Amino acid sequence: MSRDKPWGGRFREGTDPAVERFTASIHFDRELARHDIRGSIAHARMLGRAGVVPQADSDAIVAGLEVILGEVEAGTLFLDPRLEDIHMNVETRLRERIGAVAGRLHTGRSRNDQVATDLALYLREAARMIRHGLLELRRVLVARAREHVDTVLPGYTHLQRAQPVRLAHHWLAFVEMLGRDAERFSDLRRRIARCPLGSGALAGSTLPLDREDTARALGFEGPSRNSMDAVGSRDAALEFLAAAAIAMVNLSRLAEELVLWSTAEFGFIELSDAYSTGSSLMPQKKNPDVPELVRGKTGRVIGDLVALLTVVKGLPLTYNRDLQEDKEPLFDAAATLRDSLAVMAGAIATLAVRGDAMRAAAEDPMLLATDLAEALVRAGVPFREAHEVVGRVVAHCIAGGLDLRTLTHDALRAFHPRFEAAAGELLALDRALEERAMLGATARVRVAEALDEADRSLAAEADALAREEEIKP
Repeated sequence: MSRDKPWGGRFREGTDPAVERFTASIHFDRELARHDIRGSIAHARMLGRAGVVPQADSDAIVAGLEVILGEVEAGTLFLDPRLEDIHMNVETRLRERIGAVAGRLHTGRSRNDQVATDLALYLREAARMIRHGLLELRRVLVARAREHVDTVLPGYTHLQRAQPVRLAHHWLAFVEMLGRDAERFSDLRRRIARCPLGSGALAGSTLPLDREDTARALGFEGPSRNSMDAVGSRDAALEFLAAAAIAMVNLSRLAEELVLWSTAEFGFIELSDAYSTGSSLMPQKKNPDVPELVRGKTGRVIGDLVALLTVVKGLPLTYNRDLQEDKEPLFDAAATLRDSLAVMAGAIATLAVRGDAMRAAAEDPMLLATDLAEALVRAGVPFREAHEVVGRVVAHCIAGGLDLRTLTHDALRAFHPRFEAAAGELLALDRALEERAMLGATARVRVAEALDEADRSLAAEADALAREEEIKP
């Protein structure tokens, strides 16, 4: 049995129930309820001030919407799946409260510019929420780094031991990566600075709408400049998803290290019981499920980006119903990233560092082979020649089961006459760290400076977020 359509007199036949189920979006676009009502309040106030509807009607609509907003925030607003989407649910509830005057709310507005505005408001809030999560995770990383300025471990390339570094330096690398993620979400704000309201279905309106009024009321810099672009584009949502996918990839790399480092083979850390799980069969197991799930959920967020890219790639201007598919991947990515940031911050804040195991791995003498080559460079040997010579020294040690640091001066001179001392005089773990004192390297003074700069940067970012929240409508 078909049902009457909720608007318009164009149709003589109701919608088939299967089509109603297929096209309904209320089960996910309820996420937009607060933003939808805020946009409607701004629109209704503008209609009254511009004289498009009687002021008394505008006041009644605003009062009714404010009550409904309270119901949304209290979680008491009933959302009827038969009404298809959040817009019709809100308008229907408004009509129940104030009667036929509710029909004036949609004057000069289409669901196209309405949902584009809702989406912009959502993106602004979601990006701010993600920036808070990124900020907190970086604070945790900096705090743990301060505890471990003198904890040394191998740095890796190709997952092979490469050169010794400070654990603080290692974790500060993720602070840098996640800082760029925060910049991407902050920069997105410039692309959602203009308000779509007033664009109508695609061509604007013949009514004397004051688009500057609604833009100001909703905290935008001004109205959108092209009505067709305003209702038909989703690049801001794509940008959010791209930033979310990159952030999740960065989190996944951090998560992978927690998984590796917590194995018996590495033994560098132990995750807190609160961020681990057991086995249903093996009682001895302590599994790093939290970082594993972050690693796994990264695929979801990448998929969310690919899904919307695929939806949009073949669409002509302007609005097409395909664009309804923008919301589920967007909401999913935002929630997944938000939760991943929170659990990673908790896992890192509570994990135990096994500094002795880290240092034991960093004492591998082969990690100092580059330092031996650079000793030749300082003696005037071209680097390529020095690299070749030390490669032969390393092969000799491996074949003979020798510690590189035990080679005498004469033993080294057998490989090249420019060696100026025994290996034990040329090579030392702590010296290897301290001699890397250039900007961005792992000497203690440089790491201390980087920590101080990170604190200043995070404090400035927190202040910027606070100022944004003070001026939001």
